[in-house]
Amino acid sequence: MDHKLPAVRGTLTAARPLDGLTWLRVGGPADWLFQPADQDDLADFLRDLPPEVPVFPMGVGSNLIVRDGGIRGVVIRLGRGFNGITCDRETVTAGAAALDAHVARKAADAGLDLGFLRTIPGSIGGAVRMNAGCYGSYVADHLIDADCVTRDGRIVTLSPADLRLAYRHSELPEGCVITRARFRAKRGDPQQIHARMQEQLDRRDATQPVRDRSAGSTFRNPAGFSSTGRADDSHELKAWKLIEAAGLRGHRLGGAQMSEQHPNFLLNVGDATAADLEGLGELVRDRVRETSGHDLQWEVIRIGDPA
Repeated sequence: MDHKLPAVRGTLTAARPLDGLTWLRVGGPADWLFQPADQDDLADFLRDLPPEVPVFPMGVGSNLIVRDGGIRGVVIRLGRGFNGITCDRETVTAGAAALDAHVARKAADAGLDLGFLRTIPGSIGGAVRMNAGCYGSYVADHLIDADCVTRDGRIVTLSPADLRLAYRHSELPEGCVITRARFRAKRGDPQQIHARMQEQLDRRDATQPVRDRSAGSTFRNPAGFSSTGRADDSHELKAWKLIEAAGLRGHRLGGAQMSEQHPNFLLNVGDATAADLEGLGELVRDRVRETSGHDLQWEVIRIGDPA
């Protein structure tokens, strides 16, 4: 990239490999990786960055395939200055880099129930962006607002209505970086909240390949959810059932495999490339379309250039 980038107080690294920053351990380099010192550093950088330079905010890489050719532009990854967690009577405020599980635990310690976050891999910024949810509760049910830095460097506060949260979806403006979120939580007994979270963990560990290299659920459930992302009990259609019916549980392509334990989990079981993983995912989509007529949509984000 020939553009001159703005001066920063954080860390700006050229040609930074990204494979070590994603849970699937694949992907080429970013032209630049920017780790801002604080929100003002991020705002100044985005304000002065040439508008034609693409920006991609990246969390902990838990729901991401970076293609083998890497990412053109600037990848922004928030770190230690963005992971604070505070609790008051009925509100939890968390930096975008705070891990979902840590927020759930700290809230429970304060007698606040955000237990749905406990089993969700990733960080708060990604949870808001994707309206993450589990066991019938979603970010949309709890979010008060989110602070963001826009692509032109303005610091704004967005409401759930501004974000237009839907099932596994938000309408976050292009290049906008979430820096902090506030959640409303019901009060409860800390021991009981922790106990319920442990039950959810045990249930997850019994049904999902949590010790393998995956990016969580690969495809969205094709039906059965309201516009807010809340589960609709009148529908039982699940992506994993369609993949199972297509005969693809455990199917492999190169170093990529659909999990034997849960067929909607795409795994790196060896030295998979991003092309292996994405290719297997597209094979699954084609086979499910042929066998059931349903068009599975990726839940895992795929970005970057092919090798």
